[in-house]
Amino acid sequence: MDEKLKHLEERRSRTLAGGGEKRIADQHKKGKRTARERLNSLLDEDSFVEIGTFSQTGLEDASSLDYPNPGEGVVTGYGMIDNRKIFVYAQDFTVAGGSLGEVHAAKICRILDLAAQNGAPVIGLNDSGGARIQEGVYSLDGFGNIFYRNTLCSGVIPQLSVIMGPCAGGAVYSPAITDFVFMVSGIGNMFITGPQVIKAVTGETVSAEELGGAATHNKNSGVAHFFAEDEKICFQQIRKLLSYLPSNNIDDPPMVEPREPELSQEDLKTLVPENPNRSYDVRDVINRVVDGSELFEVHRDYAQNAVVGFARINGRAVGIIANQARVKAGCLDINSSDKIARFVRFCDSFNLPLITFVDVPGYLPGVEQEWGGIIRHGAKVLYAYSEATVPQISIILRKAYGGAYIAMNSRSLGADLCLAWPTAEIAVMGPEGAVNIVNRRDIDAAEDKEAKRKELVDQYREKYANPYIAAARGWIDEVIDPCDTRAYLIRGLNMVSGKHEQRLMRKHGNIPL
Repeated sequence: MDEKLKHLEERRSRTLAGGGEKRIADQHKKGKRTARERLNSLLDEDSFVEIGTFSQTGLEDASSLDYPNPGEGVVTGYGMIDNRKIFVYAQDFTVAGGSLGEVHAAKICRILDLAAQNGAPVIGLNDSGGARIQEGVYSLDGFGNIFYRNTLCSGVIPQLSVIMGPCAGGAVYSPAITDFVFMVSGIGNMFITGPQVIKAVTGETVSAEELGGAATHNKNSGVAHFFAEDEKICFQQIRKLLSYLPSNNIDDPPMVEPREPELSQEDLKTLVPENPNRSYDVRDVINRVVDGSELFEVHRDYAQNAVVGFARINGRAVGIIANQARVKAGCLDINSSDKIARFVRFCDSFNLPLITFVDVPGYLPGVEQEWGGIIRHGAKVLYAYSEATVPQISIILRKAYGGAYIAMNSRSLGADLCLAWPTAEIAVMGPEGAVNIVNRRDIDAAEDKEAKRKELVDQYREKYANPYIAAARGWIDEVIDPCDTRAYLIRGLNMVSGKHEQRLMRKHGNIPL
């Protein structure tokens, strides 16, 4: 037994050494930690338990310690974050460049299966040179098996992907299927084809960071949801995100002690300008309503005319959606529609109530938007809200015009509670546009055209856009003092906390992708 235990420890030491001291030193020089260092930093102290330590391709002599790819370039196992069970895998760039082969893929699939069976989140730390070319179709089959499991787990357990090195070719699609993608600036890259291939095919010269770095995918493509300056900040973001999420689609999100907002709710009376053409930051409204004035924003740098993120109301985790008046006047466009729809569907999958702050003048007009498919993309928002069965509350702050009013969680789409501030304007279109169409002859006939236009606009606001008109028909449940918004949200969430809705039987819907 002593001899066998000695061999066990030698074999374990060989595996824990990864690609050896030189490759580990190279990893550190790039500002990157090793796979095990990363897992120990991410998880609660001393909580990581490794699974598949001795996995090996083509093992012929079990007594030999001379084997090329210890652990097959990926470290897998489970641990705890804030005393909650988490399954993890971390690709080890020091071993065969973290490349994915048959056994490497099998280890990841094993972790995804265990996470699904045990109803626990899964986190993947990606740092890989891509498919292991020497293994040919075995590598491709491995990718396919991972994608299949990502899809089966979608909406069942939270899946987080962290890009902490290269992630190219087929490897990018697993993160793309998962719920949230984190990227570390300067070391994380994602692209289908790298700079060299692009140069050869199109003649374009672009760096890896420009093509698929953290800033690019957070701001331009929307592939990534979170940007981090370094690995430490990235892990803090992950832990923060998980604090809002349940472990699976059957559990409820964790409750915490309620905290009053740190910012004055009295400011809500004056934060939103009465002039509908003046902008403001909707975060200033949200942060005066939610616990601790704390909004954990998702996709912060992408499609900034919409704000989405997580917060708490009286200790209860909720999803927040809002139009951002300071960017494109808060219009819905192609990218913001995708951003909102995806976030709504995630929250609905994991039992997070939806709070929507509405100030939307419409869908963004323009040839580029029409040709880009704003009809199809805008329909995703309608579909996502209509499909959602979690508690839903909407608050109309100011503008709510046309089809965009309907899309932003109106009563028509199934909102459980619709509130409006006295500044709300609910109409088919903005007063200026409506008057120019309906009262054009009256304006042309007037001696002072601008004065007449202003008079008619004021009349339109009072007669057609007044929130009490919608309230009279029951489409608005209550017109409220802005300072009472938090109190109404707390009471509203309590009212619908036991919501249960049975829908028509179906395999799945056909969202307009």
